[in-house]
Amino acid sequence: MRQQLALPLLLLALGCSLSSRAAVVEKVEAQQSADYTRLVFELDQSLEHKVFTLENPDRVVIDLSGTTLQGQLGTLDIAGTPITGIRSAPRNQTDLRVVLDMQGKVQPRSFMQARDADHGDRLIVDLYSPTTSTVATPAPGAGAQGRIVSASVADLNDSKRDIIVAISAGHGGEDPGAIGVNRLREKNVTLAISRELEKLINNMPGYRAVMIRDGDHYVGLRERTEAGHRHNADLYLAIHADAHANKNASGSTIYALSANGATSEQARMLAEKENAADLIGGLGSVSLNDKDEVLRSVLIDLSMNASIATSLEIGDQVIQSLSDVIHMRRRNVEQAAFVELKSADIPSLLIEAGYITNTKDARNLDSAEWRQRFAVALTEAITQWFYDRPPQGTLVAWQKENGGQFATSYTVKRGDALSEIAERYDVSLAALKFANELRDSNDIRIGQVLTIPGATQAVSASFREHTIARGETLSGIAESYSVPMARLRETNQLNSDTIRVGQVLKIPTS
Repeated sequence: MRQQLALPLLLLALGCSLSSRAAVVEKVEAQQSADYTRLVFELDQSLEHKVFTLENPDRVVIDLSGTTLQGQLGTLDIAGTPITGIRSAPRNQTDLRVVLDMQGKVQPRSFMQARDADHGDRLIVDLYSPTTSTVATPAPGAGAQGRIVSASVADLNDSKRDIIVAISAGHGGEDPGAIGVNRLREKNVTLAISRELEKLINNMPGYRAVMIRDGDHYVGLRERTEAGHRHNADLYLAIHADAHANKNASGSTIYALSANGATSEQARMLAEKENAADLIGGLGSVSLNDKDEVLRSVLIDLSMNASIATSLEIGDQVIQSLSDVIHMRRRNVEQAAFVELKSADIPSLLIEAGYITNTKDARNLDSAEWRQRFAVALTEAITQWFYDRPPQGTLVAWQKENGGQFATSYTVKRGDALSEIAERYDVSLAALKFANELRDSNDIRIGQVLTIPGATQAVSASFREHTIARGETLSGIAESYSVPMARLRETNQLNSDTIRVGQVLKIPTS
């Protein structure tokens, strides 16, 4: 794996700003479940991080950029976990390196969890044994503030995996991408859109988004496709913003890989520009070493052709959905030899969100509200396509087979009331409020995009809802419903026993 240089901490809220203040690890906790070991790093602010493994002996290395440690790690309780030791040391004068000594090999998965009403920013590192499936890793934002569970825990764990969408924000770090109107940088626009898309997808039951680049650092094209394979992605989306010498050029274009040349001169030139950022890579994780040369060629061609065909179908759905948000420069999916899309077994699309060199497009790309609308339309296209053709073994496939519905979104119009929207989509008002973090308020505004949690008629008998009142505790609720504490935590994906007034808990009834 390529070693990254220490970078300044990038904070993204409604815009981008740099902070020179180092992040602080305030506390570290270890939690053991049946499937994995979880380390929770409690932080005073968000940070960049990287996790990788070493062998002989087996270790997990966690590099935290621009970070210091408050206190000592020696007091961490690691009894009953595969961790035999933990240590830390400053690195590069600005960073912190944490090393975990392991009993054997593990597969780490990590994500940042944004601060909420009960917790500050947190880094979550999950350690799976090599024989444990990792597809059900909680997504960023999961937990007490996370997505609504739309099936029983047994259903979620019984081979009903999430559909994985890999999101690759174009450019980054020393590669700013295109520079547009008012010095707007492509790398910042693509990351903002990608984060909005990640949030929306992770709110959809049965889906999980993984970010290929979640900070202002450079990731090579081959590393991006390899990351998509590591996460077992069902779909790979590369988010970009176009540029042109003609300032009147505007609109969005969707691209897929071509095995036989470009469909237009524009597609060919764009592929050459994007590919110039890195060397041409291989075919990801497809292992055909045990096949003879002719058979390898045939198998790769078959897999590549199937992947491209699927990409074109999804691309058509995306064009239809995005047409309500932005002018589509092309009404069909363009094709060219994009290195970033060169994966033999993952449907992949490159999304040009607009022309950063066009005044109107640049104004949209620089608008948080517009980026949200764009991400909503893109999410609707993805979830609709996968609902029509869900991969075997996924929760979405199970929901469809059992008459369930998938989560969607709704843009508030004049005269709408939250209770009426809940009734219209056949979901409870409490679930609708919880999915949108409205807590004790029913107030909504025109233009606000609401996440509609999946209506789960087929599994409604497996749950009842409980809205937490002042003075209640998790243990008290578990006792009143005669539900084991461990199952209540697992059902609601809680990392601790902390709950808040107005929070909606799923109470398993079977």
